[in-house]
Amino acid sequence: MIRFEPTFFLERNRDIDEVTLRAIAREVRKDILKMTSAVNSGHPGGAMSATDVIVTLYYYKMRHNPENPKWEKRDRFVLSKGHVCPALYSVLARTGYFPVEKLNEFRKLDGNLQGHPDMNKTTGIEINTGSLGLGIGAAVGMALGLKLSKVDSKVYCMIGDGEAQEGSVWEATMAASHYNLDNLCVILDNNNLQIDGPVDEVMSIYPAMEKWKAFGWHVIEINGHDFEEIKRALDEADTVKYKPTMIVAKTVKGKGVSFMENRAEWHGKALPPDLLKEALKELGEIV
Repeated sequence: MIRFEPTFFLERNRDIDEVTLRAIAREVRKDILKMTSAVNSGHPGGAMSATDVIVTLYYYKMRHNPENPKWEKRDRFVLSKGHVCPALYSVLARTGYFPVEKLNEFRKLDGNLQGHPDMNKTTGIEINTGSLGLGIGAAVGMALGLKLSKVDSKVYCMIGDGEAQEGSVWEATMAASHYNLDNLCVILDNNNLQIDGPVDEVMSIYPAMEKWKAFGWHVIEINGHDFEEIKRALDEADTVKYKPTMIVAKTVKGKGVSFMENRAEWHGKALPPDLLKEALKELGEIV
């Protein structure tokens, strides 16, 4: 297991290379599959598309403290697409918020890792999410509160492309621009698949970049699985003044396992034991 001292996370823009980030992401994807398959429940596909961005946020960009989760100077992360929480749980465990062994509690009634993030149960969760469209509004409120309090912290929020069909997403988008929230960076996990099929067929959100630009945001489009592109986009967001930033991350649902990639059926279905074994082999685990 790749380990870092808690002090490693206290500053932004840490010295960590793509090889290390990729190795961490591979372990996170293994965790996602094991967690969901163990209870035959959860959302592995979107969790795997979101993994590389979440790993880069916690290991490279965000200022946070696993030994003091409520540290005032921390940057905040809101997982608005809360159903992909296995990716976040794995990253929180592997950065030291709780033991990795606790991942076995996922979706168990007596455990602390619920099927959607719960700040009252899980260390490191900023706010309960799961109802689509809720998290981005909360992130806007957090960013505005930090501005008013003159706290030099940033708020990062991940939303789903299917989630962007919710009207509340656009209310929050409008408010963030109105209040010039340059301490807010939202990442769109744009894998173009939701539970019912392709986003552009169910209810198109395109052209996504032009829409957020029209709402007054600084918009960047990247390959959401290229760690150098992710890092550059997050760094660029730090330079933007008087407007929030939207990073449109083009991703692949089920990324990392060939038979899961770009398949809508793995949105909310866990792998059975035989396919789990095959998937873990693809991710480099000896099973």
